Amino acid sequence: MDLKQELFEKLRAKEDRMIEIRRYLHQHPELSFKEAKTAKYIADFYQNKGLDVTVETDINGEHGVIVEIDSGKPGKTLAIRADFDALPIHEETELPFASENPGVMHACGHDGHTAYMLVLAETLAEMKDQLAGKIRVLHQPAEETPPGGALGMIKAGCLEGVDNVVGIHVMSNFPFGKIFYKEGEVQTGRSFFKLTIKGTGGHGSSPHEANDAIVAGSYFVTMAQTIISRRINPFDMGVVTIGSFDGKGSFNVIKDQVVLDGDVRAMTERARNTIGEEIHKLVKGLEVAYSVKCDLEYTTDYPVLYNDPAFTRQAANILQNTKIDRVTDVVETAAIPPSEDFAYYAEKVPSSFIYVGAEVEDKAVYPHHHPKFDINEKSLLICAEAMGAIVVDYLTEA
Repeated sequence: MDLKQELFEKLRAKEDRMIEIRRYLHQHPELSFKEAKTAKYIADFYQNKGLDVTVETDINGEHGVIVEIDSGKPGKTLAIRADFDALPIHEETELPFASENPGVMHACGHDGHTAYMLVLAETLAEMKDQLAGKIRVLHQPAEETPPGGALGMIKAGCLEGVDNVVGIHVMSNFPFGKIFYKEGEVQTGRSFFKLTIKGTGGHGSSPHEANDAIVAGSYFVTMAQTIISRRINPFDMGVVTIGSFDGKGSFNVIKDQVVLDGDVRAMTERARNTIGEEIHKLVKGLEVAYSVKCDLEYTTDYPVLYNDPAFTRQAANILQNTKIDRVTDVVETAAIPPSEDFAYYAEKVPSSFIYVGAEVEDKAVYPHHHPKFDINEKSLLICAEAMGAIVVDYLTEA
């Protein structure tokens, strides 16, 4: 029997277990950098199964888990990654396995990532004698919260000796039965900032005796958009969003201080750097124009996620040439606006991040990070078979 088909048969026999694990994790979500119980659950999963694997926990003082599956034969080392943190969202799905932790929810599919990866890794370990090289399983915490869990994993050496990294993300708004890939830039890089504008307060009837922080802040909000329209190459994608403008006060009092929080996204590092430089210039000009004092905290975190073209083509070719039940097509996708800390791995090692359609059937579809977010659980087996196909072909190359 073909090795991939043998793997698929084993995975199909364990599909119910994948779903059971996903539902348990969904009921017991933990926030980024606080996933102690989830990490213990993952590490315990690999114990007492007769698997000859190395399990490393407490990665760089965080809750990551690294599992090494060594075939005992020379070859490449492929890292496969799944994240497992949840979000600070109160769940409204009314699922029978809804979150038992108030205000915390798996609203991005990381419970599904972990469920399929556990079963896949277990199965690959059972079949490792038929492979060559090594598989390094990266169970990563804290994807959702800066600075992200990938940095700690990398600092702890998770990429040492690794030739390539693959990640898969389930997508609730992508059609079920399809797998998506893209070469090159695929998800935005991100920065964020907090701007405190300090003016001089006063009475609304005497604006000439004050320096109005609200007027200065309003000018900043408007001018920040000219960075996108007048400073960014039209062929680059960039977004500046002011998500919070804290200027509440009395109707007849001129505010002496306002605080703005902003989000920056860009599809090239060039555009992201330009936006950052221009925001700093704009803040300096604000001080001169309005006689205010500005404190700017500007943080650059997740890079642009870049899928190595050659490795992504290799992975896509494997998937297109493999018969996977329930998969009707493997197609190229457009770039995706959200950011993803898998980008840190891709900065270090040629990598590819792939998407599996997980649109639910017979009910409303909600986007990621929504309190009614849900996935089609049949997509878990697709994830396992897709990742398994890549691993098998990659580690059995002549």
